[in-house]
Amino acid sequence: MTGLTNGKNPFENIKFIDNDGNERWAARDLAVLLGYEKWDNFENTIEKAKISAKNSNIEEEYHFPEISKMVSLGSGSQRKIKDYALSRYACYLVIQNADPSKPMVASGQTYFAVQTRRAELADSFPQLNEDQKRLQLRDEMKFHNKQLAAAARSAGVETPFDYAIFQDYGYKGLYGGLGMKDIHKKKGLKKSQQILDHMGSTELAANLFRATQTEEKLRKDKIKTKSKASQTHQEVGRKVRQAIKNIGGTMPENLPTPEESIKKVERKIRKLENKD
Repeated sequence: MTGLTNGKNPFENIKFIDNDGNERWAARDLAVLLGYEKWDNFENTIEKAKISAKNSNIEEEYHFPEISKMVSLGSGSQRKIKDYALSRYACYLVIQNADPSKPMVASGQTYFAVQTRRAELADSFPQLNEDQKRLQLRDEMKFHNKQLAAAARSAGVETPFDYAIFQDYGYKGLYGGLGMKDIHKKKGLKKSQQILDHMGSTELAANLFRATQTEEKLRKDKIKTKSKASQTHQEVGRKVRQAIKNIGGTMPENLPTPEESIKKVERKIRKLENKD
């Protein structure tokens, strides 16, 4: 084990990276977080999760490897006890089989369901075509814009008008001074059309990075004024822009606007899927 991380989510806080670079959760730490007082009860839950894994042809040895840890006894001596280094997917299965009356179980189900789905999408991303990449990234933007809005509210950005200003600062940082109206005009969009629905995958990815990093910084730095929040959003946007420049990438305002909106792409993909 290389130690614990310091993520803001309680399930991230107990995650560790094993010697092979894999994300893992110690079952005993997870049991405590979920509110299990008796290890035997939680181990029964693990056994149910193993059955679920077996029924899905999931490799038990990789996802539920047994490990041991030393614990101190009252006498000053130590004793070795059994534990498991659960994978993210194993945690997902364990949570699904956990006692639903425990308050943290619902939070865990949401967290591991979302994170497991993201991992699946990340693995498949290189094989997607441009339309599929756009649709996936746009969905990610919807999720992270909600997270960003929540972080902004905590930082003092309370009204819709304030949030519009906050968002504009972020765009100006990423687009070299161009705000939302400027980008809207540059793309030749109607008033009712959303900027994000008319971006290619590269441009969406840059904006996704802007949104996720701003959310993280607002929370980490414990920002509490709307002016500072907007400045932070612009600063993060500038740094993402500089990173693009450093690798010789095309500035987002110079990327081509796709001919089809995300809505048209979504309808087209669903039509193809229904044919299959």
